[in-house]
Amino acid sequence: MVAIARHLNVTLIVPELDKTSFWNDPSEFQDIFDVDQFITSLRDEVRILKELPPKLKKRVELGMIHSMPPISWSDISYYHDQILPLIRRYKVLHLNRTDSRLSNNGQPLELQKLRCRVNFSALKFTSQIEELGRRVIKLLRQNGPFLVLHLRYEMDMLAFSGCTQGCSPEQAEELTRMRYVYPWWKEKMINSDLKRKDGLCPLTPEETALTLRALGIDQDIQIYIAAGEIYGGERRMAAPVKAYPRLVRKETLLQLSDLKYFQNHYSQMAALDYLVSLESDIFVPTYDGNMAKVVEGHRRYLGFKKTILLDRKLLVELIDQYDSGLLSWDQFSSAVKIFHSNRMGGQSKRLAISDRPKEEDYFYANPYECLQSSEDRSLSSA
Repeated sequence: MVAIARHLNVTLIVPELDKTSFWNDPSEFQDIFDVDQFITSLRDEVRILKELPPKLKKRVELGMIHSMPPISWSDISYYHDQILPLIRRYKVLHLNRTDSRLSNNGQPLELQKLRCRVNFSALKFTSQIEELGRRVIKLLRQNGPFLVLHLRYEMDMLAFSGCTQGCSPEQAEELTRMRYVYPWWKEKMINSDLKRKDGLCPLTPEETALTLRALGIDQDIQIYIAAGEIYGGERRMAAPVKAYPRLVRKETLLQLSDLKYFQNHYSQMAALDYLVSLESDIFVPTYDGNMAKVVEGHRRYLGFKKTILLDRKLLVELIDQYDSGLLSWDQFSSAVKIFHSNRMGGQSKRLAISDRPKEEDYFYANPYECLQSSEDRSLSSA
């Protein structure tokens, strides 16, 4: 939205956050981000206000406002040709559902670079979140290197995706009921087994533990779990805990009083996990959701920090072959290592699919227009 406002030369009002999701998080933008830093750092790019001026606010109160979701993955020309006339007509245009509304590819270079400046520089978390993040990182660093595992195995993820591998029949039924409760989750009838084979399910905790072992991750490394409550609790976490006994979470590193302010504010909890994820020696997401993608891109931006991008479709096939005895441990481990040797968050061009933008690589996961190559960094530091 900053890039769009800049291109259209219009004023942007500090965003409102969605409060109707599964988590029902009451957090406002200013509860998560440093608003003054956001506005000040972008003052040469776009005019940003905390709220509407009084005259325009009155128009909104009288219902003189147009609200709409922009079309997903649109070119910047769409905003110039169709959105700008609406702004001129209504004076105030309320755009809702603004994620993934500007296409990943084919945009002017200056807009792409502005997107990076916004996401990786202008957006800073509040001082409270930043301070707590530094404390967690310090506690981890005192005990050596650490890996952050973004284990997307919370109840909402499983209900949304329809992935019930390893769940009891009662749990599978509970997840199905939840999916029908939320009308904006469009897909209702889901075949979990087929979806898993297509690589569209988050890895289970058991599959994750097996994969980390196969990749040769040291069993003595600290593993920080960046996630909400794991569905199935201790039963599902038994395999990771057995394989990696030095497994921790923010709740085990901090006092209850440290997290008191964050309770029931899931976005703020996620912000804390985001900071720890950025600083980790290795980052491993088990599902390519929004947070995982943005952390991946941010780590590339910080110098191509090691991020293991798991090929879930390949992994479940290999895991099934190993579990059925078709592969020995050495064969399984070797295959996992070989197929992931070039999936470590290094330099690569973003995949563009002009007629299927939903399937192409996400800009923020690999903003290569903004990244220095390793050779460039060597020259600039020489």
